[in-house]
Amino acid sequence: MSAPAPHYLALSFDAPADAADAWSDALLDAGAASVDVSDTLAGTAFEAPIYGEPGVDVAPGWPTSRVEALFAADADWAAALFAVARRLELPLPPHQTRAVAEEDWVRRTQAQFGPIAVARDFWIVPSWSQVPDPAAITLRLDPGLAFGTGSHPTTRLCLLWLHGVIAGGESVLDYGCGSGILAIAAARLGAARVAGIDVDPQALRASDDNARINRVTATFVGPDALPSGRYDVVVANILTNPLRMLAPAIAARVAVGGRIALSGILEEQAPAVADAYARWFKLVPWRTSEGWVLLTGDATAAQSRD
Repeated sequence: MSAPAPHYLALSFDAPADAADAWSDALLDAGAASVDVSDTLAGTAFEAPIYGEPGVDVAPGWPTSRVEALFAADADWAAALFAVARRLELPLPPHQTRAVAEEDWVRRTQAQFGPIAVARDFWIVPSWSQVPDPAAITLRLDPGLAFGTGSHPTTRLCLLWLHGVIAGGESVLDYGCGSGILAIAAARLGAARVAGIDVDPQALRASDDNARINRVTATFVGPDALPSGRYDVVVANILTNPLRMLAPAIAARVAVGGRIALSGILEEQAPAVADAYARWFKLVPWRTSEGWVLLTGDATAAQSRD
């Protein structure tokens, strides 16, 4: 039995940083189904990050980029490449091609994500999976564009912390809510009033959708739209530099006698974060996972008056 014919052909070549975007846009105009631009040295000791935390300098682009364009198997990719080179007034680059078989990408993606046990009685379950334990607390959450599915160590640390802290009836604020997972988890664990804030409108939409799917009431708004007030529990799972810069804003939301948890912190960064919050809290490591640490503390009356 002969193998099925390929459905696509991938054309790849290297381009200098200042030309990669132009190649990408022109190839799409010339009929490519998609174009991916990546670091030519990815996976080696010389790969260069171009995205990072706020306040961290990163390279504006890779010195050399790998451009890979996907064409339908019956498309004239050679003519498209020649036309693009002529349009850009650039020499035809050395290139290679490979056949790409069509796959059920949805099923392949779903296969990477299954139920996650946060605790024995607490699960995160994608919509395509069976609930492992009907008697347990279950959050229905699919991987999406907003951060937070329960699979990352920082998110799981926060979920475990909430599982041990929420006794019932608390007010909870998720600062930098992403998918809304922490606020929704708090509601399912018994919190009486939950809210989340994020600067990304897409994250707010994802959070609203996830709250509706999980049948919980929660408020998700931008930082400037959250009404004044303090919360019994404040949790922030973002990154070290934003946590440090936002210290006054986050601390101001913790009620007297309330509790705070900060995650998204590498173990070696913990002292710097604790110092940034020392005016309001004595933060201590609660637990670590895969090099990440969650810091927690209580707001005393004296500290909360500042």
